[in-house]
Amino acid sequence: MKFKTLAQAALIAATGLAAVATSPAFAQAKEQFFPVLVYRTGAYAPNGVPWANGYVDYLKLINAKGGVNGVKISYEECETGYATDRGVECYERLKGKGATVFQPLSTGITFALTEKAPADKIPLITAGYGRSESADGNVFKWNFPLLGTYWVAADVLLQHIAKKEGGWDKLKGKKIALVYHDSPFGKEPIPLVTERSKMHGFDLQLLPVTAPGVEQKATWLQVRQSRPDYVLLWGWGVMNSTALKEAQATGYPRDKMYGVWWAGAEPDVKDVADGAKGYNAVTMQHGAEPNAAVVKEILAQIHGKGQGTGPKEEVGSVLYMRGLLSAMLAVEGMRRAQENYGKGKVITGEQMRWGLENLALDQKKLDALGFAGVMRPVSTSCKDHMGSSWARVHTWDGAKWNFTSDWYQADESLLKPMVKAAADKYAAEKKLERRAAADCGA
Repeated sequence: MKFKTLAQAALIAATGLAAVATSPAFAQAKEQFFPVLVYRTGAYAPNGVPWANGYVDYLKLINAKGGVNGVKISYEECETGYATDRGVECYERLKGKGATVFQPLSTGITFALTEKAPADKIPLITAGYGRSESADGNVFKWNFPLLGTYWVAADVLLQHIAKKEGGWDKLKGKKIALVYHDSPFGKEPIPLVTERSKMHGFDLQLLPVTAPGVEQKATWLQVRQSRPDYVLLWGWGVMNSTALKEAQATGYPRDKMYGVWWAGAEPDVKDVADGAKGYNAVTMQHGAEPNAAVVKEILAQIHGKGQGTGPKEEVGSVLYMRGLLSAMLAVEGMRRAQENYGKGKVITGEQMRWGLENLALDQKKLDALGFAGVMRPVSTSCKDHMGSSWARVHTWDGAKWNFTSDWYQADESLLKPMVKAAADKYAAEKKLERRAAADCGA
Protein backbone atom coordinates (compact mmCIF):
# COMPACT_ATOMS: atom_id res chain seq x y z
CA MET A 1 0.00 0.00 0.00
CA LYS A 2 2.81 2.35 0.85
CA PHE A 3 4.51 1.59 -2.50
CA LYS A 4 1.28 2.28 -4.31
CA THR A 5 0.93 5.62 -2.57
CA LEU A 6 4.48 6.59 -3.45
CA ALA A 7 3.94 5.52 -7.04
CA GLN A 8 0.80 7.60 -7.23
CA ALA A 9 2.65 10.55 -5.76
CA ALA A 10 5.42 10.13 -8.30
CA LEU A 11 2.89 9.97 -11.11
CA ILE A 12 1.14 13.08 -9.89
CA ALA A 13 4.46 14.87 -9.54
CA ALA A 14 5.54 13.83 -13.05
CA THR A 15 2.22 14.93 -14.50
CA GLY A 16 2.51 18.23 -12.71
CA LEU A 17 6.03 18.79 -14.02
CA ALA A 18 4.87 18.02 -17.54
CA ALA A 19 2.10 20.60 -17.18
CA VAL A 20 4.59 23.16 -15.97
CA ALA A 21 6.95 22.47 -18.85
CA THR A 22 4.26 22.92 -21.49
CA SER A 23 2.43 25.85 -19.95
CA PRO A 24 4.01 29.24 -20.69
CA ALA A 25 1.77 30.79 -18.04
CA PHE A 26 3.40 29.01 -15.10
CA ALA A 27 5.31 31.85 -13.46
CA GLN A 28 8.34 30.35 -11.75
CA ALA A 29 10.68 32.39 -9.56
CA LYS A 30 12.04 35.46 -11.34
CA GLU A 31 9.34 35.37 -14.01
CA GLN A 32 6.94 38.15 -14.89
CA PHE A 33 3.55 36.98 -16.14
CA PHE A 34 2.07 38.63 -19.23
CA PRO A 35 -1.50 37.60 -20.15
CA VAL A 36 -2.07 37.74 -23.91
CA LEU A 37 -5.66 38.39 -24.99
CA VAL A 38 -6.03 37.36 -28.64
CA TYR A 39 -8.53 36.45 -31.31
CA ARG A 40 -7.17 33.75 -33.55
CA THR A 41 -10.67 32.52 -34.44
CA GLY A 42 -13.82 34.10 -35.81
CA ALA A 43 -14.54 36.93 -38.21
CA TYR A 44 -11.60 39.03 -37.05
CA ALA A 45 -8.97 36.29 -37.05
CA PRO A 46 -7.21 37.39 -40.28
CA ASN A 47 -6.31 40.63 -38.50
CA GLY A 48 -5.98 39.27 -34.98
CA VAL A 49 -3.55 36.46 -35.81
CA PRO A 50 -0.60 38.54 -37.06
CA TRP A 51 -0.97 40.91 -34.10
CA ALA A 52 -0.83 37.98 -31.68
CA ASN A 53 2.14 36.43 -33.47
CA GLY A 54 4.09 39.67 -33.33
CA TYR A 55 3.29 40.12 -29.66
CA VAL A 56 4.42 36.63 -28.66
CA ASP A 57 7.51 36.68 -30.89
CA TYR A 58 8.71 39.82 -29.13
CA LEU A 59 8.30 38.19 -25.72
CA LYS A 60 10.29 35.23 -27.02
CA LEU A 61 12.99 37.60 -28.23
CA ILE A 62 13.24 39.26 -24.81
CA ASN A 63 13.55 35.86 -23.13
CA ALA A 64 16.17 34.77 -25.64
CA LYS A 65 18.19 37.81 -24.61
CA GLY A 66 17.98 36.90 -20.91
CA GLY A 67 14.74 38.63 -19.99
CA VAL A 68 14.42 42.07 -18.43
CA ASN A 69 17.42 42.48 -16.15
CA GLY A 70 17.38 38.71 -15.67
CA VAL A 71 13.61 38.37 -15.17
CA LYS A 72 12.12 36.10 -17.81
CA ILE A 73 8.59 36.61 -19.12
CA SER A 74 5.96 33.88 -18.89
CA TYR A 75 2.72 34.27 -20.80
CA GLU A 76 -0.59 32.65 -21.61
CA GLU A 77 -2.91 33.35 -24.51
CA CYS A 78 -6.65 33.61 -23.98
CA GLU A 79 -9.02 33.57 -26.95
CA THR A 80 -11.65 36.33 -26.92
CA GLY A 81 -13.00 36.10 -30.46
CA TYR A 82 -13.22 39.93 -30.17
CA ALA A 83 -16.26 39.40 -27.92
CA THR A 84 -16.53 41.64 -24.87
CA ASP A 85 -17.95 38.97 -22.57
CA ARG A 86 -15.20 36.52 -23.47
CA GLY A 87 -12.61 39.25 -22.95
CA VAL A 88 -13.89 39.87 -19.45
CA GLU A 89 -13.80 36.13 -18.76
CA CYS A 90 -10.16 36.02 -19.89
CA TYR A 91 -9.34 38.93 -17.63
CA GLU A 92 -10.98 37.33 -14.60
CA ARG A 93 -9.27 34.00 -15.24
CA LEU A 94 -5.78 35.35 -15.82
CA LYS A 95 -5.56 38.23 -13.36
CA GLY A 96 -4.98 35.85 -10.48
CA LYS A 97 -1.93 34.29 -12.11
CA GLY A 98 0.24 37.27 -11.33
CA ALA A 99 -0.88 39.54 -14.17
CA THR A 100 0.44 43.08 -13.84
CA VAL A 101 -0.67 44.45 -17.23
CA PHE A 102 -3.44 43.65 -19.72
CA GLN A 103 -3.81 44.59 -23.38
CA PRO A 104 -7.49 44.01 -24.26
CA LEU A 105 -7.06 44.44 -28.05
CA SER A 106 -10.65 45.63 -28.23
CA THR A 107 -12.30 48.94 -27.41
CA GLY A 108 -15.41 47.12 -26.20
CA ILE A 109 -13.36 44.97 -23.81
CA THR A 110 -11.48 48.10 -22.73
CA PHE A 111 -14.74 49.82 -21.77
CA ALA A 112 -15.70 46.77 -19.70
CA LEU A 113 -12.32 46.52 -17.95
CA THR A 114 -11.88 50.23 -17.26
CA GLU A 115 -13.94 49.91 -14.07
CA LYS A 116 -12.33 46.62 -13.02
CA ALA A 117 -8.67 47.60 -13.37
CA PRO A 118 -8.59 50.22 -10.57
CA ALA A 119 -9.90 47.75 -7.99
CA ASP A 120 -7.41 45.10 -9.12
CA LYS A 121 -4.57 47.62 -9.54
CA ILE A 122 -3.69 46.30 -12.99
CA PRO A 123 -2.93 48.81 -15.77
CA LEU A 124 -4.45 48.49 -19.25
CA ILE A 125 -2.35 49.28 -22.31
CA THR A 126 -4.63 50.19 -25.22
CA ALA A 127 -2.09 51.18 -27.87
CA GLY A 128 -4.00 52.96 -30.60
CA TYR A 129 -7.48 52.07 -29.36
CA GLY A 130 -9.76 52.28 -26.31
CA ARG A 131 -11.29 55.37 -24.75
CA SER A 132 -9.93 58.59 -26.24
CA GLU A 133 -10.49 60.53 -23.01
CA SER A 134 -8.37 58.00 -21.10
CA ALA A 135 -5.32 59.95 -22.28
CA ASP A 136 -6.11 62.03 -19.16
CA GLY A 137 -4.17 60.17 -16.49
CA ASN A 138 -5.54 62.38 -13.75
CA VAL A 139 -8.90 60.63 -14.13
CA PHE A 140 -7.95 57.36 -15.82
CA LYS A 141 -5.11 56.27 -13.57
CA TRP A 142 -4.95 52.71 -14.94
CA ASN A 143 -5.59 53.27 -18.68
CA PHE A 144 -2.75 53.88 -21.12
CA PRO A 145 -3.82 54.63 -24.72
CA LEU A 146 -0.18 54.80 -25.76
CA LEU A 147 0.88 56.26 -29.13
CA GLY A 148 -2.49 57.71 -30.04
CA THR A 149 -6.25 57.58 -29.62
CA TYR A 150 -9.01 57.52 -32.20
CA TRP A 151 -9.37 61.27 -31.81
CA VAL A 152 -5.71 61.57 -32.81
CA ALA A 153 -6.32 59.31 -35.82
CA ALA A 154 -9.40 61.24 -36.95
CA ASP A 155 -7.71 64.61 -36.54
CA VAL A 156 -4.65 63.56 -38.52
CA LEU A 157 -6.82 62.21 -41.35
CA LEU A 158 -8.80 65.44 -41.52
CA GLN A 159 -5.58 67.49 -41.42
CA HIS A 160 -4.29 65.45 -44.35
CA ILE A 161 -7.50 65.92 -46.34
CA ALA A 162 -7.50 69.65 -45.58
CA LYS A 163 -3.90 69.90 -46.79
CA LYS A 164 -4.79 68.14 -50.05
CA GLU A 165 -7.66 70.59 -50.55
CA GLY A 166 -5.45 73.61 -49.90
CA GLY A 167 -6.44 74.47 -46.32
CA TRP A 168 -9.17 74.05 -43.73
CA ASP A 169 -11.27 76.77 -45.34
CA LYS A 170 -11.48 74.71 -48.52
CA LEU A 171 -13.47 72.04 -46.68
CA LYS A 172 -16.48 74.33 -46.35
CA GLY A 173 -19.36 72.82 -48.27
CA LYS A 174 -17.60 69.52 -48.83
CA LYS A 175 -19.20 66.19 -47.91
CA ILE A 176 -17.34 63.69 -45.75
CA ALA A 177 -18.89 60.33 -44.88
CA LEU A 178 -17.83 58.25 -41.89
CA VAL A 179 -18.48 54.57 -42.57
CA TYR A 180 -18.00 52.98 -39.17
CA HIS A 181 -18.19 49.65 -37.33
CA ASP A 182 -21.32 49.98 -35.18
CA SER A 183 -19.54 49.34 -31.87
CA PRO A 184 -17.68 51.36 -29.22
CA PHE A 185 -14.62 51.21 -31.51
CA GLY A 186 -16.43 52.60 -34.52
CA LYS A 187 -18.22 55.33 -32.56
CA GLU A 188 -15.05 56.70 -30.97
CA PRO A 189 -14.14 59.23 -33.72
CA ILE A 190 -17.63 60.74 -33.94
CA PRO A 191 -17.10 63.53 -31.36
CA LEU A 192 -13.90 64.67 -33.10
CA VAL A 193 -15.20 64.64 -36.67
CA THR A 194 -18.43 66.28 -35.51
CA GLU A 195 -16.47 69.10 -33.87
CA ARG A 196 -14.31 69.56 -36.96
CA SER A 197 -17.41 69.67 -39.18
CA LYS A 198 -18.79 72.52 -37.05
CA MET A 199 -15.48 74.37 -37.14
CA HIS A 200 -14.88 74.09 -40.89
CA GLY A 201 -18.35 73.82 -42.40
CA PHE A 202 -18.21 70.44 -44.08
CA ASP A 203 -21.26 68.18 -44.21
CA LEU A 204 -20.77 65.04 -42.13
CA GLN A 205 -22.63 61.84 -43.01
CA LEU A 206 -22.60 59.04 -40.41
CA LEU A 207 -23.06 55.53 -41.83
CA PRO A 208 -22.98 52.69 -39.27
CA VAL A 209 -22.22 49.14 -40.40
CA THR A 210 -23.48 46.19 -38.36
CA ALA A 211 -20.70 43.88 -37.17
CA PRO A 212 -18.91 42.00 -38.54
CA GLY A 213 -19.54 44.03 -41.69
CA VAL A 214 -20.00 41.45 -44.43
CA GLU A 215 -23.22 43.11 -45.61
CA GLN A 216 -22.72 46.72 -46.73
CA LYS A 217 -24.74 47.07 -49.92
CA ALA A 218 -27.25 49.46 -48.32
CA THR A 219 -24.40 51.57 -46.93
CA TRP A 220 -22.69 51.93 -50.28
CA LEU A 221 -25.99 52.65 -51.99
CA GLN A 222 -26.18 55.68 -49.69
CA VAL A 223 -22.61 56.58 -50.62
CA ARG A 224 -23.43 56.32 -54.31
CA GLN A 225 -26.48 58.53 -53.85
CA SER A 226 -24.80 61.25 -51.75
CA ARG A 227 -21.39 61.11 -53.53
CA PRO A 228 -19.29 62.42 -50.62
CA ASP A 229 -15.99 64.07 -51.46
CA TYR A 230 -14.22 61.74 -49.03
CA VAL A 231 -15.01 58.59 -47.07
CA LEU A 232 -13.45 57.83 -43.70
CA LEU A 233 -13.47 54.08 -43.06
CA TRP A 234 -13.53 53.06 -39.39
CA GLY A 235 -13.55 49.32 -39.88
CA TRP A 236 -11.94 46.16 -38.61
CA GLY A 237 -11.54 42.69 -40.02
CA VAL A 238 -13.66 41.58 -42.96
CA MET A 239 -15.53 44.91 -42.89
CA ASN A 240 -12.56 46.63 -44.53
CA SER A 241 -12.11 44.40 -47.56
CA THR A 242 -15.90 44.31 -47.98
CA ALA A 243 -16.02 48.12 -48.00
CA LEU A 244 -13.28 48.30 -50.64
CA LYS A 245 -15.06 45.75 -52.83
CA GLU A 246 -18.34 47.65 -52.51
CA ALA A 247 -16.59 50.93 -53.31
CA GLN A 248 -15.15 49.31 -56.43
CA ALA A 249 -18.55 47.92 -57.41
CA THR A 250 -20.28 51.29 -56.98
CA GLY A 251 -17.50 53.22 -58.68
CA TYR A 252 -16.43 55.20 -55.64
CA PRO A 253 -12.75 56.21 -56.07
CA ARG A 254 -10.49 54.40 -53.62
CA ASP A 255 -8.07 57.34 -53.53
CA LYS A 256 -10.84 59.32 -51.83
CA MET A 257 -11.06 56.73 -49.04
CA TYR A 258 -9.09 57.05 -45.80
CA GLY A 259 -9.07 54.35 -43.17
CA VAL A 260 -8.21 54.31 -39.49
CA TRP A 261 -5.02 52.42 -38.58
CA TRP A 262 -7.04 49.25 -37.99
CA ALA A 263 -8.20 49.47 -41.59
CA GLY A 264 -4.77 49.89 -43.14
CA ALA A 265 -3.02 46.52 -43.10
CA GLU A 266 -2.31 43.72 -45.57
CA PRO A 267 -5.38 41.57 -44.75
CA ASP A 268 -7.62 44.53 -45.57
CA VAL A 269 -6.40 44.93 -49.13
CA LYS A 270 -4.65 41.78 -50.34
CA ASP A 271 -7.85 40.11 -51.60
CA VAL A 272 -8.84 43.29 -53.42
CA ALA A 273 -5.30 43.93 -54.73
CA ASP A 274 -5.48 46.36 -57.70
CA GLY A 275 -9.09 47.10 -56.81
CA ALA A 276 -7.85 48.78 -53.64
CA LYS A 277 -5.08 50.71 -55.38
CA GLY A 278 -4.94 54.30 -54.14
CA TYR A 279 -6.69 53.53 -50.85
CA ASN A 280 -5.17 55.39 -47.90
CA ALA A 281 -5.00 54.85 -44.15
CA VAL A 282 -3.54 56.66 -41.18
CA THR A 283 -0.78 54.71 -39.44
CA MET A 284 -0.21 54.21 -35.74
CA GLN A 285 3.25 55.69 -36.33
CA HIS A 286 4.60 52.50 -37.97
CA GLY A 287 3.71 50.79 -41.22
CA ALA A 288 5.07 47.58 -42.72
CA GLU A 289 8.67 47.50 -41.48
CA PRO A 290 10.53 44.57 -43.13
CA ASN A 291 13.89 46.34 -42.83
CA ALA A 292 13.68 47.35 -39.17
CA ALA A 293 16.55 46.13 -36.99
CA VAL A 294 14.14 44.47 -34.54
CA VAL A 295 12.55 42.52 -37.40
CA LYS A 296 15.93 41.26 -38.58
CA GLU A 297 16.74 40.26 -35.01
CA ILE A 298 13.51 38.26 -34.66
CA LEU A 299 14.10 36.55 -37.99
CA ALA A 300 17.58 35.53 -36.88
CA GLN A 301 17.03 34.75 -33.19
CA ILE A 302 13.48 33.38 -33.19
CA HIS A 303 12.39 32.24 -36.65
CA GLY A 304 15.94 31.31 -37.60
CA LYS A 305 15.94 28.82 -34.74
CA GLY A 306 12.55 27.35 -35.57
CA GLN A 307 10.78 29.11 -32.70
CA GLY A 308 8.59 31.56 -34.63
CA THR A 309 4.96 31.80 -33.58
CA GLY A 310 3.52 32.16 -37.08
CA PRO A 311 4.71 32.13 -40.71
CA LYS A 312 8.04 33.77 -41.39
CA GLU A 313 6.53 35.68 -44.31
CA GLU A 314 4.33 37.84 -42.07
CA VAL A 315 7.21 39.13 -39.91
CA GLY A 316 7.44 42.88 -40.47
CA SER A 317 3.91 43.23 -41.86
CA VAL A 318 1.70 46.01 -40.50
CA LEU A 319 -0.30 44.10 -37.87
CA TYR A 320 2.63 41.89 -36.90
CA MET A 321 4.52 45.10 -36.15
CA ARG A 322 1.52 46.40 -34.19
CA GLY A 323 1.63 43.37 -31.92
CA LEU A 324 5.40 43.52 -31.62
CA LEU A 325 5.30 47.20 -30.75
CA SER A 326 2.53 46.62 -28.18
CA ALA A 327 4.65 43.98 -26.47
CA MET A 328 7.64 46.32 -26.48
CA LEU A 329 5.65 49.01 -24.69
CA ALA A 330 4.69 46.58 -21.92
CA VAL A 331 8.26 45.29 -21.60
CA GLU A 332 9.64 48.82 -21.43
CA GLY A 333 7.04 49.73 -18.80
CA MET A 334 8.36 46.81 -16.78
CA ARG A 335 11.97 47.85 -17.37
CA ARG A 336 11.22 51.43 -16.33
CA ALA A 337 9.52 50.18 -13.15
CA GLN A 338 12.57 48.10 -12.31
CA GLU A 339 14.74 51.20 -12.61
CA ASN A 340 12.70 52.73 -9.81
CA TYR A 341 11.86 49.72 -7.65
CA GLY A 342 14.86 47.47 -8.17
CA LYS A 343 16.47 45.83 -11.19
CA GLY A 344 15.93 42.11 -11.37
CA LYS A 345 12.61 42.32 -9.47
CA VAL A 346 9.28 40.84 -10.44
CA ILE A 347 7.15 43.97 -10.27
CA THR A 348 3.58 44.50 -9.06
CA GLY A 349 0.69 46.01 -10.96
CA GLU A 350 1.09 49.32 -9.13
CA GLN A 351 4.78 49.37 -9.98
CA MET A 352 4.00 48.58 -13.62
CA ARG A 353 1.57 51.50 -13.64
CA TRP A 354 4.37 53.78 -12.41
CA GLY A 355 6.66 52.46 -15.14
CA LEU A 356 4.08 53.12 -17.86
CA GLU A 357 3.41 56.55 -16.40
CA ASN A 358 7.09 57.42 -16.58
CA LEU A 359 8.05 56.03 -19.97
CA ALA A 360 10.93 57.92 -21.54
CA LEU A 361 11.62 56.21 -24.86
CA ASP A 362 13.82 58.78 -26.56
CA GLN A 363 15.38 58.22 -29.97
CA LYS A 364 18.56 56.75 -28.52
CA LYS A 365 16.56 54.10 -26.62
CA LEU A 366 14.38 53.33 -29.62
CA ASP A 367 17.44 52.88 -31.79
CA ALA A 368 18.97 50.53 -29.22
CA LEU A 369 15.78 48.48 -29.16
CA GLY A 370 15.79 48.13 -32.94
CA PHE A 371 12.97 50.59 -33.64
CA ALA A 372 14.94 53.22 -35.56
CA GLY A 373 12.70 54.66 -38.27
CA VAL A 374 9.68 52.74 -37.01
CA MET A 375 8.24 55.18 -34.50
CA ARG A 376 8.75 58.49 -32.77
CA PRO A 377 9.84 58.95 -29.13
CA VAL A 378 7.28 58.36 -26.39
CA SER A 379 7.17 60.25 -23.12
CA THR A 380 4.34 59.80 -20.62
CA SER A 381 3.52 61.48 -17.32
CA CYS A 382 1.00 61.40 -14.52
CA LYS A 383 -1.25 63.64 -16.60
CA ASP A 384 -0.46 62.33 -20.09
CA HIS A 385 -1.08 58.60 -20.52
CA MET A 386 -0.81 58.73 -24.31
CA GLY A 387 2.78 59.87 -24.70
CA SER A 388 2.72 60.75 -28.40
CA SER A 389 0.17 62.21 -30.82
CA TRP A 390 1.97 61.80 -34.16
CA ALA A 391 0.92 59.76 -37.18
CA ARG A 392 1.47 59.42 -40.92
CA VAL A 393 -0.57 58.31 -43.92
CA HIS A 394 0.29 55.36 -46.11
CA THR A 395 -1.24 54.27 -49.41
CA TRP A 396 -1.77 50.88 -51.06
CA ASP A 397 -0.17 50.69 -54.51
CA GLY A 398 -1.77 47.38 -55.45
CA ALA A 399 1.04 45.28 -53.99
CA LYS A 400 2.33 47.01 -50.85
CA TRP A 401 1.85 49.93 -48.47
CA ASN A 402 3.97 53.06 -48.98
CA PHE A 403 4.17 56.16 -46.80
CA THR A 404 2.66 59.10 -48.69
CA SER A 405 2.81 61.87 -46.11
CA ASP A 406 5.12 63.49 -43.64
CA TRP A 407 4.42 63.26 -39.92
CA TYR A 408 1.34 65.03 -38.59
CA GLN A 409 0.72 65.92 -34.96
CA ALA A 410 -2.87 66.01 -33.76
CA ASP A 411 -4.04 69.51 -32.87
CA GLU A 412 -3.63 69.60 -29.10
CA SER A 413 -5.46 72.93 -28.84
CA LEU A 414 -8.55 71.03 -30.00
CA LEU A 415 -7.94 67.63 -28.41
CA LYS A 416 -6.87 68.63 -24.91
CA PRO A 417 -10.12 70.49 -24.05
CA MET A 418 -12.17 67.64 -25.54
CA VAL A 419 -10.22 65.05 -23.54
CA LYS A 420 -10.57 67.03 -20.31
CA ALA A 421 -14.29 67.63 -20.80
CA ALA A 422 -14.97 63.96 -21.53
CA ALA A 423 -12.78 62.81 -18.63
CA ASP A 424 -14.52 65.24 -16.27
CA LYS A 425 -17.89 63.90 -17.41
CA TYR A 426 -16.76 60.34 -16.74
CA ALA A 427 -15.40 61.32 -13.32
CA ALA A 428 -18.70 62.99 -12.42
CA GLU A 429 -20.72 59.97 -13.52
CA LYS A 430 -18.52 57.57 -11.54
CA LYS A 431 -18.09 59.96 -8.59
CA LEU A 432 -14.30 60.04 -8.98
CA GLU A 433 -11.92 62.74 -7.82
CA ARG A 434 -9.08 63.92 -9.98
CA ARG A 435 -5.73 62.69 -8.68
CA ALA A 436 -3.91 64.88 -6.20
CA ALA A 437 -0.35 65.95 -6.99
CA ALA A 438 0.98 63.68 -4.26
CA ASP A 439 -0.50 60.68 -6.09
CA CYS A 440 1.87 61.23 -8.97
CA GLY A 441 4.99 60.38 -6.98
CA ALA A 442 6.78 57.05 -6.78
